Amino acid sequence: MIRLLIADDHPIVRDGLKHVVAQNTEIKVVGEAADGNTALSLVKSLPVDVLLLDVTMPGPGVLDLIREAKKLKPWTRILVLSVHPEQMYARRVLSAGADGYLTKTHSSAELANAIAHVHSGRKYVTPSLAEDLALDLSAAGGKQPHELLSNREYQVFLQLGIGRSVGEISGELKISPKTIRTYRSRILEKTDLHSTAELIYYVLSRGLAAKQ
Repeated sequence: MIRLLIADDHPIVRDGLKHVVAQNTEIKVVGEAADGNTALSLVKSLPVDVLLLDVTMPGPGVLDLIREAKKLKPWTRILVLSVHPEQMYARRVLSAGADGYLTKTHSSAELANAIAHVHSGRKYVTPSLAEDLALDLSAAGGKQPHELLSNREYQVFLQLGIGRSVGEISGELKISPKTIRTYRSRILEKTDLHSTAELIYYVLSRGLAAKQ
């Protein structure tokens, strides 16, 4: 039996996921969380084999959440389920310690397969992502400019890249506008970009923005 914890801030999504996994007698939902802090508390207090984790929830950022969950219970497997395309987050969550990444466009059967796959101790990635990772390993040269950003800088970078204002990002991330402007300056310097317009073009041209 695979004991599953579902962490997603949308009740309808959680209900849908519970319905999907209920069709598999090998998976049992032992808890659900609507924010990162609750997810960590449940990982600590419940017998959880697999944490099914949404990328964007209130509370700690997904990368910090993954690291903290692994510190609490290293044997708990983490499968990230997201609306965001693989190019946007997959490499980062896997580097942070996640055991798999699956977009919400995949079928119910694929979700059940991914849960079982990570529970068995293996990493789960789609064939297209596996190919990209293989190409990364064989390619010469250093990192792309955006890969030099810290996790928080990257989060702000993506928000700026889809055209959100400093005020909107401040409200979304619960960070002061002054701090957001500081991040923007650091981001432009690290990526060798000269304006927010160039940053937006960079994000869109590389497919880093979430599909709307």
